[in-house]
Formats: sequence, C-alpha cells, structure tokens
Amino acid sequence: MKAALMYGPNDIRIEETEKPKCPQDGLIIKIMSVGLCGSDIRNLTTDSRKGNYPFIYGHEIVGYVDEIGPDQTKYKVGDRLFLFPGTYCMECDECISGHSENCSNKEVSSLAGTGGFAQYVAVKGEKIRRGGIYEIPEDVSFDAASLGEPLTSVFACLENVKVGYPDTLVIIGAGPIGCFMAQLAKFRGAQKVIMLDLNDSRLEMAKKFGVDITVNSSKKDPIEAVKKLTDGKGADKVISATPVNATQTQSIHMVKKGGLVVFFGGVPKGSMTELDCNLIHYNNIWIKGHFGASYSQSKRAFQLAISPTFPTEKFITHILPLDKINEGITLTRTGEAIKVVLHPWDE
Repeated sequence: MKAALMYGPNDIRIEETEKPKCPQDGLIIKIMSVGLCGSDIRNLTTDSRKGNYPFIYGHEIVGYVDEIGPDQTKYKVGDRLFLFPGTYCMECDECISGHSENCSNKEVSSLAGTGGFAQYVAVKGEKIRRGGIYEIPEDVSFDAASLGEPLTSVFACLENVKVGYPDTLVIIGAGPIGCFMAQLAKFRGAQKVIMLDLNDSRLEMAKKFGVDITVNSSKKDPIEAVKKLTDGKGADKVISATPVNATQTQSIHMVKKGGLVVFFGGVPKGSMTELDCNLIHYNNIWIKGHFGASYSQSKRAFQLAISPTFPTEKFITHILPLDKINEGITLTRTGEAIKVVLHPWDE
C-alpha cells in the first residue's frame, strides 16, 4: 500500500509499504479521507519519536471496511466508519471519575490513534469492543465525516467550561481549531467572539465562522485591544489555542476578575510559561488545561460534524492527494489553508 512515512523532522516520504494484516477479531479500513491536524504537523516537523523511525502518523481517519477477521461480527465489508482515536478502559480511577480522556490504561489507550496517512489501517477487536467507532450515513461525504475528530476536543472544551450567553470570548489563534471554537461558541450563544492572531489572511478567514472582532497581535498590543473592547474589564473567558507559551502568558491579562482562562494548545513538552501569579491570585482568575473528550462528547461532536447545519464546506479549504502531504503542511503553516483533507487513493 501507499503511505506517508516519517523518517525524521521534515522528512516525509511517500513509499510503498506492506498492507497491515487483518486481526483475527478485527478489521481493515480502506482510508478514503484523513485530516491533516496541527498536532500531526508538529510531530512531522520535530523529532517527535526521538529517532524511532520510520513511522506513519495521521489520526483523523474515515473509510470503508475492506476486510474482516473470522471472529469479527459487529461490522461487515463495505460499512462506512469513523475511527475516533481515543480508547478508554472505563475502569481506571481517571475513567470512573469522569475524565476518560486521561485513561491510565496504556494498553487500552494505545489501541488506536495513528497510522492514517496510508491507504489502509488495521483495527483490533479490542478497539471495536471498547468503542469509539461510529458509522457514517450514506448521504454524508467522507471529507465531512473526517471533521468529527478535530471537532471533538473543541466541542468538549466549550461544553466543559460552559461557554454560552452572554459570554465575551477571546480566542488566541485563528488556525483550524480557533475557527472551530468560534463557530461552536456562536452555536452555544456566546455574545461576542474576539479572535487574535499574527496572520491577516487567517483573521480574514476567521470572520466566516462567527468571529465578531479580529485583532492582529503584531500590529496592536493584544492585551490593550481586548481591554478596550471590553470597557476595561477583560473577557469572560480566554482560550489560548496556539502551541506557544507566550500566548498563555498574555491570556491572564485579557480575562476579567473572576474569569476563566483555558490552555488548549499543546506547548512543547518541558517548556515553561511565565505567569503573573499575583494577578492570578488577587483577580481570582481560574486556569484550566484542556485535552481530549469523553465518548459521549466524541459521539455528539461527530453527529454535529455530519449534520446539515454544520458548514463543512467553509472549513475544508484544500483537498489534496496523500502524495502532496508536504504541500498541505506548508499551506496550513502559512495560513493559506484552514483545513486540509488528504485522499490516499487520489493521484
């Protein structure tokens, strides 16, 4: 099969590799669409596996069941499936406490989550039994269904921090995740959404997704701009949706007294963020980290992604063959693309 193999930072090669073998109690998915995620780009452009290469990334996977093992009875060849990368044991302390996204059973949590930049991927029977696989209706495109994965964590974040009317919400980062956040915040009733970024073209595109006001942080002091737009009070909630420590530092100066700041974007492992702890203490600022989603949230986010009310066509700006994955990375990093979806079978 054809696959995009990573051999090191920025070294992604399209090669023929062996098709995975079908598990006895599992199945093989013929991948029809796979989204290019910001975390994929971060992994593909850094030494993410500490020299352990080659490796196939890609986790926003949708496609057909191509083959089933003799002991697999839930799905049949031809079924159209969405593969949620999260898998939870529902038995550990984290799962039982309502934080299944932090499942501590490493064997279970590693059952799915990568291998999508290829024409086929194997799914073990244990993944099928644990859940997180959803059927795609015949009238829904694979491209639309692939948005169910990136939408999931955004859906969970806004639900967990209760974004709604009459919130003024600041989103730092006008990438795909920031745009998803803006659209969902408006769906949930946020009164004002302010988007901050350094890229004018991204900020212009963000206006399609319900953003009320944009601020280019390279041209205006973002903290002063937010204060001015909120009558000096600050926003109700601020979400840092970039992989940059500096935006986390700025975020606490943009939120009102008693407000909430969310660190959504994953910064480099081991990096440190400088925070004014005196301000946090005396302004009663709450700070929350966010990662992942529960099964319930993933299912509802998938249902939203495939619903007629969700503007899929606005988010997916580029559809490319898998062979052009490097072009997709460039388009995303420069801000020309909102969301890139790759087709492993296109030439």
